[in-house]
Amino acid sequence: MNESTKINDILKNSLFKGIGQFLFPTDFYSITNNMTLKDVDHLLPYHSHIEVSTTIEVLEYLENQRKQGNQVFYDIYTEKEKQADPSKRKTGLFFFKGKKNAPFAIINAGGGFSYVGSIHESMPHALFLSKQGYNGFALQYRTGGADVACLDLARAIEFIFEHAKELEVDTNCYSLWGGSAGARMAAYLGSYGTISFGGKYLPKPGTVVMQYTGHSDYTRNEPPTFVCVGENDRIAYWRVMERRIHILKRKGVDVEFHKYPSLGHGFGLGIHTSAKGWIDDAIHFWQKQIGKGKDEK
Repeated sequence: MNESTKINDILKNSLFKGIGQFLFPTDFYSITNNMTLKDVDHLLPYHSHIEVSTTIEVLEYLENQRKQGNQVFYDIYTEKEKQADPSKRKTGLFFFKGKKNAPFAIINAGGGFSYVGSIHESMPHALFLSKQGYNGFALQYRTGGADVACLDLARAIEFIFEHAKELEVDTNCYSLWGGSAGARMAAYLGSYGTISFGGKYLPKPGTVVMQYTGHSDYTRNEPPTFVCVGENDRIAYWRVMERRIHILKRKGVDVEFHKYPSLGHGFGLGIHTSAKGWIDDAIHFWQKQIGKGKDEK
């Protein structure tokens, strides 16, 4: 697989049967016969700094896992639920497995609730986390607005809690991550919990990690929050994010804010940008919360 590999050839790969339609935002853009991995950026208009090498790494990981007979995708709704509401067929969790019984994170890609940019903004993050030993899940959610997307995130959290033993994950101090629209989802679930979005009552996340979003809503009881944004972001103004962080800090919430120079919206892992290494800082912040949880016990 290389940058000249045709995207349609990947979608036809028998190893991606049942999940190929989720690898790229095919509902948002029609993929032409000549489109290659080098052209992925054309499918992600709200994103930037898309690294083909990272795209290939994600696809090869999934391909190799399937070759080994490992499950990489989980339905979060039952077949009965999907028959009653066919839109729920467009959901699920990609699993990037870390160490046995390590904490888990759910990463929500952005796309303006018009598409889900998982190949750039959640799968690479989940793969990176798995390499650090954590269990990373990339959520495929329904587009159309924050409400339905948050319903899917709540259901995904519930699914992981219900299948924690089977998945071999620790549900203590889990984290929710997201970029742009996906960050709003993470923040809403962090603020209001699963019960507010049609799910069972479950513990709130131990950490929320937000990349570049204009989300300003907050409650009296917010989880520890890590935020990063580019100073040249014209979609999510950094001062809006900073203002919310200042409010949370005054309320006694553990927070961390990072602003990166000469950088715009949708930078993902930020490879070859001023944000390079931000995910290491985010992991360290999460680790600190995990450590506090263990100390409290």
